[in-house]
Amino acid sequence: MVTAGVARRLAEGGAALASNLRRPDLRRAQLAFGSAYAAEWCLIVALGILAFRDGGVTAVGIVALVRMVPAALIAPFATAVADRIRRDQVLIWVGILRAAAIGAAAPLVDVSSLAVYALALLSTIPFTVFRPAHSALLPALCVTPSELTAANAARGLLDSASTLLGPLLAALLLDVSGPGAVLALTAALSLWSAVLVSMIDYEPAPRQAPPARIRIAADTAEGLRVVAGHRDVAMLFVLGGVQAVTRGALNVFTVVVAIELLETGEPGVGVLTAAIGVGAVVGSIGASVLVGSRRLAAYTGIGIAMWGMPLALIGIFPAEAVALAMLAIVGAGNALVDLGYFTLFPRLLPDEVLARVFGALESLVALTIGLGAILTPLLISLLDIRGALVAIGLMTPAVVVLCWLRLRKVDDALAAEADVIERLRKVPMLRPLPISTIEQLARQVREESVPQGATVIEQGDVGDSFYVIVGGKVEVKQNRQVLSVLSDGDSFGEIALLRDVPRTTTVRARTPLRLYALDRREFVPTVSGYSASAVEAEALVEARLAHG
Repeated sequence: MVTAGVARRLAEGGAALASNLRRPDLRRAQLAFGSAYAAEWCLIVALGILAFRDGGVTAVGIVALVRMVPAALIAPFATAVADRIRRDQVLIWVGILRAAAIGAAAPLVDVSSLAVYALALLSTIPFTVFRPAHSALLPALCVTPSELTAANAARGLLDSASTLLGPLLAALLLDVSGPGAVLALTAALSLWSAVLVSMIDYEPAPRQAPPARIRIAADTAEGLRVVAGHRDVAMLFVLGGVQAVTRGALNVFTVVVAIELLETGEPGVGVLTAAIGVGAVVGSIGASVLVGSRRLAAYTGIGIAMWGMPLALIGIFPAEAVALAMLAIVGAGNALVDLGYFTLFPRLLPDEVLARVFGALESLVALTIGLGAILTPLLISLLDIRGALVAIGLMTPAVVVLCWLRLRKVDDALAAEADVIERLRKVPMLRPLPISTIEQLARQVREESVPQGATVIEQGDVGDSFYVIVGGKVEVKQNRQVLSVLSDGDSFGEIALLRDVPRTTTVRARTPLRLYALDRREFVPTVSGYSASAVEAEALVEARLAHG
């Protein structure tokens, strides 16, 4: 029974992923992400090798820290702009600027390491905005919670593939050429990412008020207030920060473990990093089972724990086979974390702050990656390589245990909200809405109970709400003549709101009723703001007016 259930979920997840990748705009967005992150892993390997040549393990940590800190400080401000302009344009410019900076660095490898590090820093600053903007773009291309989960699973698979292919390509180029060739490949992949994004066509979410001028400081502060004021999002930020410390340590450990502990040489750095990619690919395929899951927060916690415990086991059992297997487990854990974070945030937060919140997360991650990278050489000097592996490795399991009950509560709340979304999606005019928008509508729904015989709306009154019938029946009358009887899944009340006229009919409960109600201020801008939903709404209004 369990095997059959797992097989069924795998088949469903595989179908969802395949369907997701067949949609042209989603496919282009996903491939752009994969190209950009294959470039990032190539860059990480190249810089690690150059730094180790220049100054050993300490230089590896310092270069990682110096590269991350300025980007982390700028990210929240840059993503404030990404929330106010088209997110595809942000991604295009990131790819162009990154390609220019790394392309300029490639011929300087044998001339000036300092110039290479400086150009790498310049390329990292815009790239810090890439994942937040891309993560905020994906929900606008999806229409159901399952499709968003599938989109993030597909992106995770491509991210994992890039984690595998990027280091392997880097290892190959290091073997036949050198770091300069790796940097040239990084520039080419970055430019290709920009080209792919330029081919995406999507409809940005409507705003309920005319956009004010961009105020970077104020917009950034608003995004940070959203994070601080949302208990569950703040918890996920803490967990992400601890995971990122481990990630920063891993950037150092892959170099030190390969060269000093396992003595596999410089190509061994690429092989160990590729092991993470192998696990990430397998984990991403396995994560397709979670496309319909209502326990994403819990699985995210498990994934975070999987970032640390394998490092501790490498410290206890320092053999090449063990290291490769454990790093593959780290990669699998990363697939769970990415699927969880980039599905949970759009479901917990409104679209208009998503890029800023993802930017704040990216900033935190960049800073804590730098912290982990700079602390690791100190721990190695105090505890030796094996002791440092154990110490760093135990952090993530410990913090996940502390947060476990809250993670389960997040899942329970989102499961209840998913039921509301499923009901709203049955309304034709709401069906075309992207998931980030319909999630926001679901959070604004009022549940109402109406006794048999009671009037829900009266002809001639001012309309202030739209209704979806959850249970029961109503009769629709105009001038005391019954026009129709509506039941579960049907909706009413849209004409007065969309045409800004008095109620055109009277609606009374034939049986006890359960209703979902949406206020005018949420319903009208949402339905009118998307062309597909506006067309559906107009067709319904015309049909009902003709029938009346």
